[in-house]
Amino acid sequence: MYEIVEKYEEVPNVHRLVIREPNIATKAQPGQFAILMADEQSERVPISIVDTKDDTFTMFILELGVSSAKIVNMKQGDRLEAVTGPLGMPATLGKYGRVVLGGGCYGIGAIYPLAKALKEQGNEVVTIIEARSDYLLYFQEELKAVSDEFFVATSDGTEGTNGHVQDVLVKLIRDGERFDHAKFIGCTYMMMNCSHITSPYRIPTKVALNTIMLDGTGMCGCCRVSVEGVTKFACVDGPEFDGHQVNWDELMKRKSSYLMEEMLAYQTAPHTCKALEKAYSGDLK
Repeated sequence: MYEIVEKYEEVPNVHRLVIREPNIATKAQPGQFAILMADEQSERVPISIVDTKDDTFTMFILELGVSSAKIVNMKQGDRLEAVTGPLGMPATLGKYGRVVLGGGCYGIGAIYPLAKALKEQGNEVVTIIEARSDYLLYFQEELKAVSDEFFVATSDGTEGTNGHVQDVLVKLIRDGERFDHAKFIGCTYMMMNCSHITSPYRIPTKVALNTIMLDGTGMCGCCRVSVEGVTKFACVDGPEFDGHQVNWDELMKRKSSYLMEEMLAYQTAPHTCKALEKAYSGDLK
């Protein structure tokens, strides 16, 4: 059993978990992930590894469905049923020159180990993060510490640029900013848009795909994606792929395969929605 040594809600629906597991903590490299199970009845949930320290590793988990809700409703001192990792190929790193990184939602945290490693390798790091509103932004100070330039975009304009990562990216490029490499982590739509933006400028671009995933070892085939017309598995060949070669239309369709079932499961699952609980009590601000 794997102890949760620290757990709290960073911003609404995004929870920080620090888990004690020495083997993962000592072996994990930037870009890799681990699969968690809250109990023996849970789905296997893949989550990016954000940081490691001594015998623990840190993750940010976004509450989206029943299985992620089970995990975020656990408390400090509780123990997960299973933790498997590190999984996936490490991110490609090197001394590229000027690198732009983009992160949104869970990707705000997930982009951190890449920014840190690229900075340590002597790159000039430009980081852009996005959220729907300013109260959903997190991990900003940590990212600023490993970035030469730092930008924020919010959908409602409450902080930074009114828009998304791609809006900041377009402005920087049109203003004459030069980039030698790009990496993006977050929602599929954002990664697709950013890849389309960098393509005509021939900026090498990597994206970390968040596909449907089951076993994490390449055996089930759930996470298959088409890259350069070839079938790849995000769990063992990725999660990082060339953003200019991903078949984005196919990926979008595959990711929505179980959308209705996921919505029904979440609505009927025997768990308490904390936001609704607060709303009914009059405490929701």
